[in-house]
Amino acid sequence: MFPVQDPFRRGRSAIAALFCSLGFQYATWTSRIPAVKADLGLTAAEVGVLLMAAGIGAVASFPLVPVLMRRLHSARLSLLSALCLALLLLGLALAPNYPVALMVMVADGVCVGCLNVAMNAQGTALETRYERNAMARLHATFSAGSLLAALLASGMNAATSSVTAHFAVAAVVLVLLAALARPGLLPDETPAPQKQRGGRAGWSLPSRMTLWMCCAMAFGTVTEGAMNDWSALYLREVARASAELAPMGIAVFSGMMVLARLFADGWRSRWGDGRVVLVGSALAAAGLAFALVTGGAVAALVGFACVGLGCAAVTPCVYVAAAKQGSQALALVAAMGTTGLLAGPPLIGFVASSSSLVWGLGVVATAAVLVSLCSTRIRWTPASG
Repeated sequence: MFPVQDPFRRGRSAIAALFCSLGFQYATWTSRIPAVKADLGLTAAEVGVLLMAAGIGAVASFPLVPVLMRRLHSARLSLLSALCLALLLLGLALAPNYPVALMVMVADGVCVGCLNVAMNAQGTALETRYERNAMARLHATFSAGSLLAALLASGMNAATSSVTAHFAVAAVVLVLLAALARPGLLPDETPAPQKQRGGRAGWSLPSRMTLWMCCAMAFGTVTEGAMNDWSALYLREVARASAELAPMGIAVFSGMMVLARLFADGWRSRWGDGRVVLVGSALAAAGLAFALVTGGAVAALVGFACVGLGCAAVTPCVYVAAAKQGSQALALVAAMGTTGLLAGPPLIGFVASSSSLVWGLGVVATAAVLVSLCSTRIRWTPASG
């Protein structure tokens, strides 16, 4: 499957397929939120609850993930989670009513939580084994998957209004990505479990540094997740864009993230992780504020591009910083990332329901500002050039 001789590149390609599949699955169903909203007759608040259901599932996965990681290991858990996410797309498309859709989204959140931790464990193992940076490019493939999903959504919208047909095609893509990843995934090198007093294995209290990283990750993924969840609805209902143009908000945001993450490792070497995160999150906040104040589809697309550029390096840098604090910190930060990605956007729905979607996305700009503030409290990897 992978005719690459370099084992590092072979492993990176396999793990990249996992990152791509998560971005693709996530952006596939979020790009069709307007259609799901119309099919089930939902209000903005009910859409927020639907998104919150995914966040509840992600939270519920946190105590489950360590058990599954020990029993299945990261390679097998990541493949199993990716296949389940493909089936859940079909479940959402075929959901006959709102309660069933809520149950599907809870299950989706559990699988997203499992895949997020497992694939980042694979990425960390790759960097450790070969002592080469890879995390930024791996996260670029997550954005590439989101971009691919947005383009597919736009094309399927033009061809058919059937959400079921769209999600069936997307499920086939997810299965192919899992098949592509399987041969090149790394075997786990499981360390001996840490012991607490009394000889029992378990978690210790996180350090203050880890808590700041958790906050930065949560606010950063709130910003990132909001673009996937609400950009199409903003373009359609606030900026009055066409149905074909609405998914391009995700495409512009994801495309800019892909480009930025391809160069992010070089930026980190030149300016250091801290400055990249600080300046980038400030750019995201300023660009989105410009879009909301100016109004219109063009300004929205420009603002979404600024968010993509500014947030591109946030999560890779935080993951690297967390990995240096140990596996427990990495797992906790990954869990907070999933929480922000899935549980943050429902907050925007509640704000939009009580006021407007413009104010809802104003919460996103505030979250980007908070990332900048958190970045000043974290010990980052310094510039090397």
